[in-house]
Amino acid sequence: MHIFKIIRVSIRALGRNKMRTFLTALGIIIGVGAVIAMVSIGTGAKVAVENRFASMGTNLLFVSGGSKNVRGVHSGFGGSQTLTIEDAKAIEEQCPSVSGTSPNASARAQVVYGNKNWNTSVQGVGEKYTDIRKWDVEFGTFFDETHVRGAAKVCVLGSEVKKNLFEDQDPLGMVIRIKKVPFTILGVMKTKGESGGFGSRDDMIVVPYTTVMKRIQKSEFLQSIDVSATASTTTVSAQREIEELLRVRHRIMPGSDDDFSVRNMAEIAEGAADATNILTLLLGSIAAISLLVGGIGIMNIMLVSVTERIREIGIRMSIGAREKDILLQFLAEAIVLSLIGGILGIALGVGVSKLLKYIPIFATITTVVSTGSVLLAFLFSASVGVFFGFYPARKASKLDPIEALRYE
Repeated sequence: MHIFKIIRVSIRALGRNKMRTFLTALGIIIGVGAVIAMVSIGTGAKVAVENRFASMGTNLLFVSGGSKNVRGVHSGFGGSQTLTIEDAKAIEEQCPSVSGTSPNASARAQVVYGNKNWNTSVQGVGEKYTDIRKWDVEFGTFFDETHVRGAAKVCVLGSEVKKNLFEDQDPLGMVIRIKKVPFTILGVMKTKGESGGFGSRDDMIVVPYTTVMKRIQKSEFLQSIDVSATASTTTVSAQREIEELLRVRHRIMPGSDDDFSVRNMAEIAEGAADATNILTLLLGSIAAISLLVGGIGIMNIMLVSVTERIREIGIRMSIGAREKDILLQFLAEAIVLSLIGGILGIALGVGVSKLLKYIPIFATITTVVSTGSVLLAFLFSASVGVFFGFYPARKASKLDPIEALRYE
């Protein structure tokens, strides 16, 4: 039988019970749509993470305190305060693969301007922060080395803080209070926006790290040090040089654990990519279960169809139809049913992915519909038709013509 004739007959047979056909295809529609939507969320999360790391540069390293062990309980990296300003200076001056450093001492505080207030992160950084993090000032200026040395009470606002405290008003030269300490505003950072579940990077105030240490934290230790390698290819050598230098400076004996941690951006980006890949696989696998349920629905309906059409099968066999013809006919019906569901499911999945950003609760979620996920879902739906349609089709082809003609 010609393939196009088989398809035409299959569509005519499915059209006899339109509601039953639609309800059967609905399982495939929802399954394919769910797979595309879930994979698009996972892919979007991966892209958002990659963009965030790319915006910070590929030659960035982070030095933080090591793990603190109190009565057998380890606090994890950053739990102990062991880094000093002298450590940051030594790293910049004595490590050939390092081009610059920005010490970090951060806190969270309530910021007040007039009758408005806002709770935000106060980031104490060095004068090279904008170069190391590749984050420019939108208007105004960033503080310089003089401000850092003098622990000046100056700051640069993140765009979200500026919006909440000043709205459309020009904040340059204005004075805000951070923990009752007055700070003069020098500028406003460029908007970075949301970062795929990491929160807004614009909700912060940048001040000299010396000011945070002396006037806000009253501490002699840094929380971390941002380090810029001379190039993306020298991050590994920079990491090794920093580790060797700090072990000497902190008098760590051979075989003893480091009281600091050095991580480069490549390692962090790789770990984040692995995590988002697992998330994508998990979401896709959960959604694929609904495709299997839809396939079982196709098998069930095709078995019912075989039972209803036993006499028809007998007539076809009696006028010369072979087992192969019957097998292909019923298999084609299952495949056509699953492909129609697959096409409608693709439309549903792409539509849901595009509409998610307009729903307030999902506004921060980034979705990316890839061609690969669409093709995978479509091929999977076709495979479902073949797999779950084969048994009913084979059962139909094995009917005895005489018994089929006697069937009432």
